[in-house]
Formats: sequence, structure tokens, C-alpha cells
Amino acid sequence: MTLPRLYAIIDVFCLAGPVTTAAVVEYARELALGGATLIQYRNKFGGPREMLSHAREIRRVLGPDVDLMVNDRADLCLAAGCEGVHVGQDDLSPAAVRAMIGPERILGVSTHNLEQVKRADAEAADYIAFGPVFATASKRNPDAIVGLEGVRAARAVTTKPLVAIGGITRANARSVIETGADCVAVIADLLSSPQKTAEEFLRGML
Repeated sequence: MTLPRLYAIIDVFCLAGPVTTAAVVEYARELALGGATLIQYRNKFGGPREMLSHAREIRRVLGPDVDLMVNDRADLCLAAGCEGVHVGQDDLSPAAVRAMIGPERILGVSTHNLEQVKRADAEAADYIAFGPVFATASKRNPDAIVGLEGVRAARAVTTKPLVAIGGITRANARSVIETGADCVAVIADLLSSPQKTAEEFLRGML
């Protein structure tokens, strides 16, 4: 697959204000208006009914030009009609997820060291996420920072599309792309003004 430069992640517990379906959907809509064509819905603490409601409504509003990924939950991806699933090292294996979602949907895998990258390269993943590149506040217990040199090293051991994640901002995104990453995944730097910031990210990485 060919990845867009920007992979926008909606972490619902990073959003300001009440986590209502309307608020989450509006945030996703603004990201898409800013040019984001690959968006992930991430909700680590919500219940299944809330998560399904969010994912279904986001999918409905985004339309066919945006791919919507669901973090961790292959069942919710299928139930909401989303384009794919992103799993971490502590989730179901890529092989198990692929068996659930079939060959047509997108499967992404998070990795944090070169051994994990090599393993993901040999597995069923369509793309590999690697990081954290820089310090990040989006996880309570983040993995060790890999830095730009880590991204270069990851690029050298896989030919699959590589997503860099962790502490990426408009100020450093171009430097990350220059290491060989195909795409940058962003949470925090999109929060305050998603449409405008998405546009700025994409312009800055041209």
C-alpha cells in the first residue's frame, strides 16, 4: 500500500471537553477537511457500545476518500465497516487479526525496536509503525525513545511502508520523513486546531 504523509490519530481521551459521539465525529471531520486521508480511532478506556457508536459515525461522516482504522479492536472494525485495524505488541497477533479481517482490509502493527520491526516485516502487516521517535505524552508508560537514527535503522530492515510515531510535530515532521519514513502519525499537535494543523503538516512535508 501507499501511505499518505500524515496519519492522524484520534485519541479520544486527549480531546478537550466531554467525549461525546458528536464531538469525536466533528474532530474527525475537521481532520479530513484539512487533508487527512488516513485516520485512526483510538479509545483505550471506552466501552464497546461507545466505541462502536463513535466508529460507525466517524465512518459515515468521512466518506469514501478517507480510510478509517480502529486501534486494537478487529471486531469493532468489522462491525463499523472500517478499512482496517492497528495492533500493538500486547494485542492479538497480526496473523490472528488477519484471519479475522480478511485480506482486503488494512493491518498495521506498532513496533519499538528492530527485532519487532523484523518480525512485523515477516508477518501479515501492511504497514509498520515505529517509535516513539521523540518524547510523547500520549502513553502512560511509553517505550524507549528511538530517535531519528532509530527510524533510519528501521527503514534499513524493512521494505514495508513505515510510519514514524511519537512526539512528532510540524516543527520536526520533515526531518522524520527525511530519515526514510513514509508517513508520520500525529496525536497531540493536531488537537488545538485540527483542520488548520493538518493542512500545515501536509504543506510542510511536500
